[in-house]
Amino acid sequence: MTDPTIDPAVEKAALRTRMRAARRAFAPDGPIRVAPTFLERLQRGMVVASYRPTHGEADPALLERAATAAGCVLALPWIESPATPLRFLAWSPGSRLQIGPFGLEQPPADAAERVPDIILAPLVAFDRAGARLGQGAGYYDRAFALHPHCWRVGVAWSVQEVPRIPVDPWDVPCHAVATEKEWITP
Repeated sequence: MTDPTIDPAVEKAALRTRMRAARRAFAPDGPIRVAPTFLERLQRGMVVASYRPTHGEADPALLERAATAAGCVLALPWIESPATPLRFLAWSPGSRLQIGPFGLEQPPADAAERVPDIILAPLVAFDRAGARLGQGAGYYDRAFALHPHCWRVGVAWSVQEVPRIPVDPWDVPCHAVATEKEWITP
């Protein structure tokens, strides 16, 4: 239970600072795991939204490879500005990317927009209940709200797990979290 005397925004900011440092310092002993649960969900033609990792984020490359091997289409997030919603644009490994806001690698603005079936989301922190902490701008929470049918998979290193994430009413949990050690399904 959250202490009512602690401002959740302050608690989240402190947790972000601590977990970003842990993520940057972490030296994984292997890649993110691809679980049978993930493979069983993949169907030819599905759109799997992924991301290009930055600042020590866990690399979803093996999940992307599994998706393309199953005949899925990949997309990456595209950000225009903090005021606009996250969009997912078509991408294939090796395709040209450009640098967008926050230094994110993203497809060119004229790439085809895709509606995702699965969203692989980078995490700053997570807990076993599926609560997630992102960068703090709310892009993924808004994307999850726009695509409620999507299966939401957080991607993180095991050191990013915490006992409890403080949640606000607008926070959307993950259906699963993939780490280099295990696949967690709340």
